[in-house]
Amino acid sequence: MDELTKIAYNCKKATYLIEKQEIGKISLREKLELKIHLAGCQVCRVFQQQSTAINRMIKNMFHEPIAENIKLDDKFKDELQHLIDEQLEK
Repeated sequence: MDELTKIAYNCKKATYLIEKQEIGKISLREKLELKIHLAGCQVCRVFQQQSTAINRMIKNMFHEPIAENIKLDDKFKDELQHLIDEQLEK
């Protein structure tokens, strides 16, 4: 099996390269291998789209500013304190 055929039918390596690319950089050779594979593999193209979307959502989740002045509702705090007091009296 020649190198081009190995690359074209190696989804395991393609998904590895997709994930590696999401985290950092891949070499020029790896970019070419991935491009060749993706040209003929629709499943890995879908995987790449989903992986990109998931990574983007996770990055946004951890980089959204934390809202200030978050506090519990006074009514909820009173009810919670009442439940705690009841449990302590048992």
